[in-house]
Amino acid sequence: MSSAQAFHGIQACVFDAYGTLFDVHSAVGRYREPLGVAAHRVSTLWRTKQLEYTWLRSLMGRHADFWQVTGEALDYAFDAHDIHNPTLRQRLMDAYLQLDCYPEVPEVLAALQERGLERAILSNGTPAMLASAVAHSGIGSLMPQIFSVEEVGVYKPDPRVYRLAADALELAPEKIVFLSSNAWDAAGAASFGFSVVWINRSGQRAERLPARPHAQITNLRELPPLLA
Repeated sequence: MSSAQAFHGIQACVFDAYGTLFDVHSAVGRYREPLGVAAHRVSTLWRTKQLEYTWLRSLMGRHADFWQVTGEALDYAFDAHDIHNPTLRQRLMDAYLQLDCYPEVPEVLAALQERGLERAILSNGTPAMLASAVAHSGIGSLMPQIFSVEEVGVYKPDPRVYRLAADALELAPEKIVFLSSNAWDAAGAASFGFSVVWINRSGQRAERLPARPHAQITNLRELPPLLA
C-alpha cells in the first residue's frame, strides 16, 4: 500500500459517507455541554456499536435500516454511561441528519467534477439520511448519485453492496476508485475488486484482512494527484 501510487483509467470516484465525507462525531460535538466529561466516550461508543450492529445484523440475516441501528447504538451508549435524557437523545438523532462534512470535501468534489469524473456515494445510510446530510453540507450539485445499502438489504462489507455501485455506474470495478476512512470498508471494497484509497485520518494501523487498499492518504485533498 502506497501513499503515492497513481491510478490510471479511472472513470468514477465512489465515496463512503460516514467518516469519509461526514464527521460522525460532529453530532455529539454540538452537545458537549449537556454530556459533560462523557461526551467523547459517548460519541466513540455510539459509533463503535453502530458499526458492530450492522455487521452482526448482516451475519444474523436480521436487517434493519441504518436509522434504526443508529438509534439502538445511541441507546446502548447512553445506557453504558447511565444517561437517561430522552430530549437529548432526540437532539442527537436529529443532529445525525445534519452532520458536518469535512472542510476539504466541497473543493475536492468540484475538482473531480472539472476533470469529468463521475461521483457517487455508496453508504450504509438510508436514502433519507444521506439526502439530509448532503443537503446540509451543500454538496448536492457535486454528488449526482447516491447509493444506499437499502437497495440490497445487507450492510458493508458484503460484496453485494459494492456490486450495487459498479452495476449502477455500468463500469468494471477496477475503473472505480472507492474511498473510505473505515479500514474494514476499504478492505471489503478491495476484496470486491475496486481500486481503493483509504483515507486514514487518524493514523490507524493497517488491518490484517485478506485484501488491502491500493493507496493511503490522510485527507481528501491528496486524492486528485493520484488520479493520473
